[in-house]
Parts: sequence; C-alpha cells; structure tokens
Amino acid sequence: MLAAERGAARNTIESYGRDLEDFATFCTRRKMAADAAGPDEITAYMKRLSGAGMAASTQARRLSALRQFFRFLQAERLRDDDPTQAVDAPRQARALPKYLSEEEVERLLTAARERPGADGLRTAALLEVLYATGLRVSELVGLPMAAVARDGRVLIVRGKGGKERMVPIGGPARDALGDYLAVRDGFLGKDKDARAAFLFPSRARQGHLTRARFGQVLKELAVAAGIPPKRVSPHVLRHSFASHLLAHGADLRSLQQMLGHADISTTQIYTHVLEERLKALVDQAHPLARAPLD
Repeated sequence: MLAAERGAARNTIESYGRDLEDFATFCTRRKMAADAAGPDEITAYMKRLSGAGMAASTQARRLSALRQFFRFLQAERLRDDDPTQAVDAPRQARALPKYLSEEEVERLLTAARERPGADGLRTAALLEVLYATGLRVSELVGLPMAAVARDGRVLIVRGKGGKERMVPIGGPARDALGDYLAVRDGFLGKDKDARAAFLFPSRARQGHLTRARFGQVLKELAVAAGIPPKRVSPHVLRHSFASHLLAHGADLRSLQQMLGHADISTTQIYTHVLEERLKALVDQAHPLARAPLD
C-alpha cells in the first residue's frame, strides 16, 4: 500500500518495515500476533521503548508506524477497531532546527570551489544547488537530467509521494551547474546507458551519487572550512537555506512550497527566525526602543 498507493520512498518503506518487525517480535514474546494486538499490548510496547531509553522522537515515530498499520487493517476490514486511538503519543520537546550562519555557509562554498578538477566542479555544483534550493539530500543526488529546465532558472523536483514541485535557483548555482555540466560526461564511465539519466551520475549501484558519499564530502569540506564536521550535514544545509531565506524576508507559504512540505505546520519549525527578525525590527524601528529611559 505504501509503495503502490502512496508512492512512499524506499527508505520510508524500509523504516516502517523495521518498526513493525520490532513490534511483531514484541508481540510474539507475549504469544500474540501483531495484527491482533490491543491497546494494552501497544501501551506495554511503548513503555518498553521508554524504559530502554529511546528518544521521545523515535518513540513517536514507532507509534506513528503502528497507527498507520492498524488504520490500514481497519480500512481493509481486517479489524473493526484501531487500538492505537487509546494510546497517547510520548511528549517531546520541539527541537529547533540546527543550521549554519551565512558566513559559515560561505566558507563551505569557498572550500568547495577550491577543490581541483572535475570532482571539484561537481562538489561545488552539489553544494551550490543544495544551498540555493533546500532540497532533501535524496532529491538532490537523485535529480534526473530532465530536472533542469531549459532556461536553467528552475529545477523540477519529484519529492515525497511522487509530488512534483518547481524550485527556483539563483545565478551562482546556475553558473556552478554550467561549469559542472561541461565535465559531467567524465562521471558516466563505461555503463553510460544506466547512468545517463542522472544529473549527478556515479559508479554506485543506483547509477547516481549516493547520500552517504555526499555526506562524506560535506564532512571533508567542513574540515577545510574550519567548521566542526559534526555540525555539517545535508539536512543542516537544508535548514540553513530555510532559516536564511526567512531572515531575509521570505514568507512561510513560499518556503513551504520550495521545501516540499505537505503541511505548513512542518515549515513552522523555522518561526524562531521570524521571531528574531521581529525583535530586531522593533529594536531598529520603534521610537521607544531607541529612546533612553529616565
């Protein structure tokens, strides 16, 4: 159902599979089939996860997988009820997204531009496009050649659930892509037919650059830029894109569209940036904020 009806990504399907397998193992030890579990079994399972020290966010994801599983069984008339309705989600603090300063991103970009040869041109293009668009790393490395519009001003991205969106890209990213495309054929190797469809081809089994390899490249750039590698990841760059865009006046609805969020509540994690901007605006523009107090 996840694959055929929802068009879920392979990683999403595998993640749900692991979560449900763990719950099934728990039920087997209690001599019960997973699809026959009730609220008591689910509550006991959640308590076990909490007792094992699992993060509240991970517990919430496990419960979400169970909710969708039992709703599926109910929709297919394999069960008359949804036992997860009686189970409360674990409380979790909403962590602020981690992001880099604009100066740190510029240092990363400089480090990428200084890498020599074709590999350097590809690295610079990847980083420029990521920071210019805020794509998910899976979207970035798996971009097809057809994603680049004729005028090069937008990327056509297929995101979660197979939904397409158009994301504009600025001049630096377009220039970096142009420089990279001049040497791209060198990354095709012998099996060109299997890789030619991808914007960033490689010898990996998928035919394109892997997420893991791009993550390694970012760590290397962080070292070169004098930034602790643990602070740099593809998702941190996505957060940086969003945070910097809001800081410079973008609105949440536009950001939601570019990030490919189905619900604006997901985009609202970046409102901390808006709050800081409003504080700065009051400090700069409000007459009483500047007037000395007696």
